[in-house]
Amino acid sequence: MNRPPVPPTVEFATVALLAGVLALVAASFLSLSIQWSELFTANALRSSLEFLNGFAPPELAWPFLLKIAAGTLETLSMSTLGTGIAFVFGIALALPASGRAGAVARPLIRLMLNILRSIPELVWAVILLIAAGLGPFAGTLALAAHTTGVLGRLFADALENLPPSPETTLRINGARPLIAFFYAALPLVLPQLLSYTLYRWENNIRAAAILGIVGAGGLGQMLKYHLSLFQMQQAASVIIAMLLMVAMVDGASFWLRRKMTSN
Repeated sequence: MNRPPVPPTVEFATVALLAGVLALVAASFLSLSIQWSELFTANALRSSLEFLNGFAPPELAWPFLLKIAAGTLETLSMSTLGTGIAFVFGIALALPASGRAGAVARPLIRLMLNILRSIPELVWAVILLIAAGLGPFAGTLALAAHTTGVLGRLFADALENLPPSPETTLRINGARPLIAFFYAALPLVLPQLLSYTLYRWENNIRAAAILGIVGAGGLGQMLKYHLSLFQMQQAASVIIAMLLMVAMVDGASFWLRRKMTSN
């Protein structure tokens, strides 16, 4: 006679965590003075429609579209170069952060990576604008600094989760640690590292478009300029260019990541 399956047991820690999350959500609603009724009033709807009507029709003059194209290329260049720099430094810092340089270096490098990624790109851009001046150079450095912290942490975790036997075998046979890493560990983890990098590149495209608001170049700087002058039709064209650029980059990145995982 078949016995009925044993019902799953729920640990007290899980229940306490869920209760804490629900209490935090409830406290958030109570502490914020959210007035939902004012959002759906006739006055709010009329003001929103008047504001949106100011964006139509978008500016489609050829000279202005050329400026948007240049801003789009600048934004793409900022995100690509910033992500590339972060990829190189992320791997370099992931090696000691994964314990390959001793037990003392691991917590210190991880603390450094946490500091880099805990500071948002906008704050990095404001700091670096003082040193590098206005323009895309400061935006590129801001993206590189924040993304180095993110990728370095992800890379370190991926390296720690690798099986140690291939790398250990090479080291037993006399290979140096760095040689063992390049020939044993890196080929195994490289597709995952590239997938992380492509995903961060998608995020950096969006971030680069926003960094221009603080003067870091690209489409964001154009958007801030036209909005500050209440040139809504020009701003609408810039916003459409941002949406198209993000959509195309998301599609290309998804296709590349799918190709890498299918091989």
